[in-house]
Amino acid sequence: MSATVSRRSAAPRPRRLGAAVTALAAALAAALLTPAPARAESPPPPLVRTGSGWVRGETTAEGRQFLGIPYAQPPVGDLRWTEPRPVRPWQGVREAREFGDRCAQTASWDPGYEQPAHTEDCLDLNVYAPRGGDRRPVMVWLHGGGLTAGAGEDVVPDAFARRTGTVVVTVNYRLGAMGFLATADLDAESRDGVSGNFGMLDQQAALRWVRANIGRFGGDPGRVTVAGESAGGRSVCTQLASPTGKGLFRAGIVQSGAYGDCAARTHEAATAQGRTFLARLDCADTACLRARPAEEILAAQAGLNWGPVVGGAFLPVQPARAYAEGAAAGVPVLNGANQDEGRLFAFGRFDGSGAPLTAERYPVVMRTEFGDRALDRYPLSAHASPTLAYATAQGDQLFACSALRLNRTLAGRGPVYAYEFADRTSPPFASLRALGTDFDFGATHVNEVQYLFRHFGLESPLDAEQRRLSRQMTDYWGSFVRDGVPRSAGQPAIPAGGGEVLTLRTAGEGGNVLSTTVHGEHRCDLWDNP
Repeated sequence: MSATVSRRSAAPRPRRLGAAVTALAAALAAALLTPAPARAESPPPPLVRTGSGWVRGETTAEGRQFLGIPYAQPPVGDLRWTEPRPVRPWQGVREAREFGDRCAQTASWDPGYEQPAHTEDCLDLNVYAPRGGDRRPVMVWLHGGGLTAGAGEDVVPDAFARRTGTVVVTVNYRLGAMGFLATADLDAESRDGVSGNFGMLDQQAALRWVRANIGRFGGDPGRVTVAGESAGGRSVCTQLASPTGKGLFRAGIVQSGAYGDCAARTHEAATAQGRTFLARLDCADTACLRARPAEEILAAQAGLNWGPVVGGAFLPVQPARAYAEGAAAGVPVLNGANQDEGRLFAFGRFDGSGAPLTAERYPVVMRTEFGDRALDRYPLSAHASPTLAYATAQGDQLFACSALRLNRTLAGRGPVYAYEFADRTSPPFASLRALGTDFDFGATHVNEVQYLFRHFGLESPLDAEQRRLSRQMTDYWGSFVRDGVPRSAGQPAIPAGGGEVLTLRTAGEGGNVLSTTVHGEHRCDLWDNP
């Protein structure tokens, strides 16, 4: 029976065929006469007119972003080692969909930095803004890298901007000798009276650009927080102490940046290093230096200490003195360090170089670098390995106790909120993960950055508890940027004054708690009174 039905279906009667054609024609006519549903189209790329010209960014799942916007003229040729000059206007629309070039630096171990950068046309910034809204608070992020490496693109804060309702700006600034060379010739040329602060002046030029332009991206120029980690945090310390930075921001975030009590180089030490640098290039003056290619400049800067210089209009006195005299008065500061800062550096010196610190060498290294008292306070028996014992002492001295001292210095001059990132379960940040080592980095230097942003644009392998901590930290930071007070729903509030420290941990490790014992845990009585 089924075969008969099939044959009949294959050969319909003419009347039925005519009916089918008529129905098809009617359906086709209806389709032609009925408007098709609107096709979902991507929104046009966002356009913003800055003070120098139009820029075209792009819309992402997180909001809007504008990459590689110049904020100053390229510091090349005769402008090498001069104060940044305002960017020149351009005609037409400038594409802002790719990062600008990184400032000149050698290759490094970080993802994407396998090749050196020799570009000096690098004074660009990137803007990340949520969709809609206006007069949003602004965070300007200064990257780390020892003031010799890194770029604004090292963090992608688009999700942070969306979740916190803020506008985030990341900045390139001159590095190494290009940013911090001091010589007698350059002193004479400088309006500041003291050379060597070109990278810091770049940061202030970027902040002035933000003040003039960020309103067009939905930001509030009156609510700017300057923030950074490691050398970026140290930069914030310096900007807080700079008279020429007044009015460019209303709050600061210092992440692992108070090392060395934020001290700058003395003018004498900086110019002495400048003479060494000149000799390495067989140059007698600045004219000779400006003729040398970036590759030679980078080779000659190796092994020298680069950083801000005290004594000029930009930084008349050391930051610690400036704070004590009220330089940062009234400016809220969120300041902290990581529990195991020193493990990154100890690994690089010992285990990472194939020469783990041994029990036999441990006493010699500790006495040589820290003295007999430190050896007594950091007995090898209290630590899992000699490298970790040394790392604990180094982290306490260099980062933890200097951060706590900064809290005390700032307290009374303005609200200061203290934290310690202590998630020892945290995955090593991307550069360390790439090494494939099983070294126990714990809550080491840089590890907190991946809890706030996509570090190097990468997703970090956070588990459920770590993701929850990430959201809480983002809320604390976002609240501080918005209101000058760090808060996270359902979590402890950080009291102003720096006396109590918010310890940041996953729930399984005890959660976020307020502590008054951090000073003792890091043996700061030893390091505060060496």
